[in-house]
Amino acid sequence: DTTSAFEYVGLVTEVPMTILSRKNLETTDLKGLIDYAKANKDKVTVANAGIGAASHLCGMLFMSAIETPLVTVPYKGTGPAMTDLLGGQVDIMCDQTTNTTKQIQGGTVKAYAVTSPKRLDVLKDVPTVAEAGLPKLEVGIWHGIYTPKGTPAEINEKLSKSLQVALKDKNVAARFAELGTTPSPESDATPAALKAKLESEIARWKPVIEAAGQYAD
Repeated sequence: DTTSAFEYVGLVTEVPMTILSRKNLETTDLKGLIDYAKANKDKVTVANAGIGAASHLCGMLFMSAIETPLVTVPYKGTGPAMTDLLGGQVDIMCDQTTNTTKQIQGGTVKAYAVTSPKRLDVLKDVPTVAEAGLPKLEVGIWHGIYTPKGTPAEINEKLSKSLQVALKDKNVAARFAELGTTPSPESDATPAALKAKLESEIARWKPVIEAAGQYAD
């Protein structure tokens, strides 16, 4: 049981996803991308950077949100998937901003939306999924700090306090912003907040994964 296998310290950062396509796809916004995908569902390809990876789950949620199954292409990692997107061998990819910001800024891929609640400073021209008309796709990955099962509560609380101090550091915040990530607020850098986040994410993603027929071996 993931929720009871570790002790909790706190959330560190939230990392939104980006909805991308190859540069030469004949669409200019998310609505156009969805219309194109629906009209060509038997040939539009979606990169899957690895079973259970954020890219895979986001892609599944995208297809669920537009109620259209597309052709999923499996890869062994984000690198090969991005290489094929850049080369035009695959049509669509959903991946985290830490992996995609440079390509978006360089104009080598098309970005249709970020899955964060608000626009990112490093990608100001890219609308949110809510702005683009697909609020169901407001998702992201997140990072938290855990300790081994049985770690005393006072140690976890001490680590949590240190985490809260680090997240308020301006240099830390600036570096996170460069990567397109958002540092967690002080109220989330706690054991209770991390536990609640994990439980809510399991509840959200379990039906999506089961509906897609994906199970851990």
